[in-house]
Amino acid sequence: MKQKIVVITGGNSGIGKAAAVQIAQKGHKVIIACRSQQRGEAALADIRQQASSQDVELMLVDMSLQSSIRAFAEAFLARYQVLDVLIQNAALFDIRQKQIAFTEEGVEKVWATNHVGPVLLTDLLLEALQRSEQGRIITISSKGLIAHPFLKVDLADPEFRQRKFSVEKAYYQSKQAQVMYTYWLAKQLAGTAVTTNAIRVTNVRIDVDKRYPNMPTLLRKMYALKSKFSIAPEEMAQTYTYLALSPEVAKTNGRYFDDPEHRVDSPAYTHEWANIEKVMQVTRGFIKEPASA
Repeated sequence: MKQKIVVITGGNSGIGKAAAVQIAQKGHKVIIACRSQQRGEAALADIRQQASSQDVELMLVDMSLQSSIRAFAEAFLARYQVLDVLIQNAALFDIRQKQIAFTEEGVEKVWATNHVGPVLLTDLLLEALQRSEQGRIITISSKGLIAHPFLKVDLADPEFRQRKFSVEKAYYQSKQAQVMYTYWLAKQLAGTAVTTNAIRVTNVRIDVDKRYPNMPTLLRKMYALKSKFSIAPEEMAQTYTYLALSPEVAKTNGRYFDDPEHRVDSPAYTHEWANIEKVMQVTRGFIKEPASA
């Protein structure tokens, strides 16, 4: 088996970390990309131990900042010519957030992190993926979209500058945009050796104390109840690992998965090409060229 090089954003915790362990256990090179040096190093040591592999590496990136994404891509490409799998796992959804927040680059943080950032990172690493014998891009959406069957990306105001901000609405809008991006990218990649597919992540148990310190008591109780109906990160990560490595999906492109055995669909709105093109046009408007030296 030829070793693959796999990048997992947000690979320092939760499903991303569990996927890193599973993929490393199978003998592949895994690069976890995350914001925090301290948390990243702790996760790196843990993943190496659990996977019994030293072929796991930490690289830093803040997916909300285009400057950070460009620096990460430059650093990666300076060391590796080929990328086999890119898993766009990192996402922002802080249920404690009540007010809109913007990055230092002036973009609303949820939209920047969950949608614009992954599009830019894919752009920058696409040539490396095309050098792979069979490159794979995996985007991540949410099963929570089922509760929002009529959700559309607000083309005029995706950042909630002119409407009331809700972190939940911002999150699900960004995940709907990612689904549409997956369909758009699949069409661009048709006929190449690179594929892209999306995963609809269900409720997954989280460590509330680590993820949301100082959470109000009521919310803590709600999450405790929710966790009873949630699956373990390791179980959800099996779908990540399957789409990253399985020969069964080597030619599968533009599909949406609940798990390895179940492909799902999204609302008609997300499939209409005119809607997809409009979302991508708006998205491209957020991606800025780096300032010249």
